Amino acid sequence: MINLALFSSGNGSIVENIHKYIDSRKLNTNRKDSMIIKMVFINNKNAYVIKRCIGLRIPYFVFNEDDMKNGKIFNKLKKEKIDFISLCGYLKLIPKQIVDYYKKRIINIHPSLLPKYGGKGMYGMNVHMKVIDNNEKYSGISIHYVNGGYDDGDIIIRIRQRISMSDTPESLANKIHFLEYKWYPVTIYSLCNNLDELY
Repeated sequence: MINLALFSSGNGSIVENIHKYIDSRKLNTNRKDSMIIKMVFINNKNAYVIKRCIGLRIPYFVFNEDDMKNGKIFNKLKKEKIDFISLCGYLKLIPKQIVDYYKKRIINIHPSLLPKYGGKGMYGMNVHMKVIDNNEKYSGISIHYVNGGYDDGDIIIRIRQRISMSDTPESLANKIHFLEYKWYPVTIYSLCNNLDELY
């Protein structure tokens, strides 16, 4: 059994999407590989993702920035025997202690074709507005390993989305969300189970 931890701070739609994908694999495959969302770590006590966790019966843990800095989260990850970590709308840097311990076992998803439109402050609508303002022909998603910086870990997979002349930041955001919902769960599952479904 692979124990997956998700880090979130907002709406949690991707958390719910990952949960549904894992459940569907249990129902639709005879593979011996298996995984569970062992815990969702949340750094915003008012985040809607908490309600999603309650509704889906997923254990969650609310923490603050000091908990991350003083090693409390690192110890909690080890106590829960977490094997793999996925960031789901969590925008803070992960401490070196955790990055080193979980090398190549922490991933994140970004709503652009990195290295374009990455870095501190580049998330959500900030990215989509820049992409539209710069008249890009393509945007997309990048799923990458997490290191000590913002959005500069090794790229696992990029998926392109063509931008139409009529696209707005809002319409582009909807297209990118679709790619996130489709590709993030299968990437997590494939990496955790050493499958070849990405190719």
